[in-house]
Amino acid sequence: MSDKFSEIIQSETPVLVDFFAEWCGPCKMMKPILEDLKSRMGEGVRIIKIDVDKNPAIASKFRIQGVPTLMVFKQGESKWRQSGVVSAADLQGVIQKLN
Repeated sequence: MSDKFSEIIQSETPVLVDFFAEWCGPCKMMKPILEDLKSRMGEGVRIIKIDVDKNPAIASKFRIQGVPTLMVFKQGESKWRQSGVVSAADLQGVIQKLN
């Protein structure tokens, strides 16, 4: 997964990564928000979800302390990061500033 993850975040298109856990209540709240964001932005963003329990090496590499933690990457660089539930409108604003 780590090699594929590294390849994905190298994209020219912003990549929103949702670090989550199955047992996390607020993480479940992010699912419809991310679906809304995808419908708003279409091809302008790629959204991937990383289960921290199944991918501990990636979670450790990016020092994920709590879930959900959202990060936006562009060309392999972390451009933005925030823990907790974030609205689709706020995420859209963050991503549009990168384009």
